[in-house]
Amino acid sequence: MNAEIIAVGSELLTPQRLDTNSLFLTQQLNDLGVEVTTKYVVGDNRDHVADTVRRAMSRAEIVILSGGLGPTEDDVTRDAVSIATDRKLVFHAEIADQLEQRFRQANRKMAEVNRRQAFIIEGADILPNDRGTAPGQWIDDSQTSIILLPGPPHELKAMFSRQCLPRLERVVPRQVIRTLLFRITGMAESDLDQTIAPVYTKYANPVTTILAGDGDLQVHLRAHGSNESDVMALLTEVAGPIETLLGDRIYSRNGDSLEAVIGTALKKRQATLVVAESVTGGHLAQRITSVPGSSQYFLGGFLTYSNRLKTDLLGVSEEILQTHGAVSQEAAEAMAVGARRRTGATFAISVTGEAGPEPAENVPVGTVYIGLADASGCQVAHRVFFGDRPRIRVFATQMALDLLRRKCTLVL
Repeated sequence: MNAEIIAVGSELLTPQRLDTNSLFLTQQLNDLGVEVTTKYVVGDNRDHVADTVRRAMSRAEIVILSGGLGPTEDDVTRDAVSIATDRKLVFHAEIADQLEQRFRQANRKMAEVNRRQAFIIEGADILPNDRGTAPGQWIDDSQTSIILLPGPPHELKAMFSRQCLPRLERVVPRQVIRTLLFRITGMAESDLDQTIAPVYTKYANPVTTILAGDGDLQVHLRAHGSNESDVMALLTEVAGPIETLLGDRIYSRNGDSLEAVIGTALKKRQATLVVAESVTGGHLAQRITSVPGSSQYFLGGFLTYSNRLKTDLLGVSEEILQTHGAVSQEAAEAMAVGARRRTGATFAISVTGEAGPEPAENVPVGTVYIGLADASGCQVAHRVFFGDRPRIRVFATQMALDLLRRKCTLVL
């Protein structure tokens, strides 16, 4: 069984408001084994909403609308669904009386426009709203159930949980939906897809989705079936070959971030970490300390943006800076070794580079050197990243963390 969700409200089409109701509804429906296939955000236009409802009804067994049930002229959901289903709106005097009574209890006079909320679509079941003034509605139309819910999240969640879920549980065929997640770094999205496509394209179930963002990739395998064991068997069948192909590029199988994975590895080894940053401007330390409990392994960092501080705080020699430059393999190595020497940390990571927008010291924009020092010495990695200044800094941080992850994995 599948569902489509329609969020109604022109405010949701602005940068200031986010549709969070659909996230809640999707989770609730997935827990029932209902697949959400489409989501819409539609402004307060009666005809647009009606057209969207018609399209959703032609494909889905469940259509849920949120918002647009208030008393004002721009609350068009009731009218739109009435048009889409070719059903009349019927005034319910008892609902108007109940609304008026609620206003009296609050020592307020009900505005005449609130009577609009007493109009119910012909044949609909009324879903009482004890947290607001807008009643919800449930319509069974041919092969589709249409559910109208209020927009305020505290009203919607209570109404759906108390009144819609029990009803859906009685009619929805039992299905299990499970998702397996791999998080990957150290390769491009196109390379990832080229590597694993021969595996996942053989299957319609599970469905495979690849998400990419600033050097961090995710592979979602989403399977459905009648019982837990069958679904997990499907996921295992596809996941096994993918894991073999990707190897240590997979850094998480439970959704943990790269910095969280590193933290776990450092704690297991009882190791400590220090950073020496230039181009990343503290972003590396910020990611490391975003993990609760990072004080157990993270000693701190040096933010040595200038050459003088590279020399004064980390002991980078003037000769290295003059001969090779601040953005060089030699400088990255000296920064990491110096940070480790000054703090006694197990590991030290250094990052130096040129993020632009203009090249400096004849170094191309996007050039990054990362040093990783431990008791065995120091290794330096070099990359040239494409993109603007923020993107280059994010990629440099991601690369530094991945370099440390691989080192931690090797020594554990």
